[in-house]
Amino acid sequence: MVELALPKNSRPTEGKTWAKPQGATNLREFRIYRWNPDDGANPRIDTYYVDMDDCGPMVLDAVLYIKNKIDPTLTFRRSCREGICGSCAMNIDGTNTLACTKDMKDIKGTVKIYPLPHMPVVKDLVPDLTRFYAQHASIEPWLQTDTPQPEAEWKQSPEDRYKLDGLYECILCACCSTSCPSYWWNGDRYLGPAALLQAYRWLIDSRDEATGQRLDNLEDPFRLYRCHTIMNCAKACPKGLNPAKAIAEIKNMMITRQS
Repeated sequence: MVELALPKNSRPTEGKTWAKPQGATNLREFRIYRWNPDDGANPRIDTYYVDMDDCGPMVLDAVLYIKNKIDPTLTFRRSCREGICGSCAMNIDGTNTLACTKDMKDIKGTVKIYPLPHMPVVKDLVPDLTRFYAQHASIEPWLQTDTPQPEAEWKQSPEDRYKLDGLYECILCACCSTSCPSYWWNGDRYLGPAALLQAYRWLIDSRDEATGQRLDNLEDPFRLYRCHTIMNCAKACPKGLNPAKAIAEIKNMMITRQS
């Protein structure tokens, strides 16, 4: 019988419980994944207590509170605070989402925060997205044309423009791809929901003239066809997009051009 085990240095241990803020009466407990690649120790789960009377309503507010007032070594990404940049994507309360748009009122009990799953960790809550961005680049996410460039802009009808709704809004936070079991097991070959959503965005852009080449680039047993419509991607997307639907549309385009 096959026995599978995690590497010995990947099992999280119980970490430090930090002191409660003095004089605070409205406290919220946070358990946060910590890992430092420089100390050689196992990951640990540290416990913090946040004074909710001195903190904003979003999970990112609490994480910033911890870093600024309790533990300055806590490492994470953040930028816009408005759900636009995708930097603060984390696994919060068991779901991939953006810390800046996740209201703590939606979480019952202790708030548990981990980095995005099934990705190499750089440090603490920072995943290594090198491969994720390389996969996005591989679908060549820019307008490709053969006709001479117009003097002004490339024109598009309102009807064709509406086809891009639900696609262009992707902020490449990686919440969808890191929630996908197919991507977990085949992430080195399967492009994943985010990259394929972006691929479809360019496939149906009426201004683009490289549809055939784009489909050729995706015609592979792994790059496209590892999607099994599990729908974790649509559930996890903090922008309410549906990558699974976009992937199904690409498959339909593949069938149509073969018929």
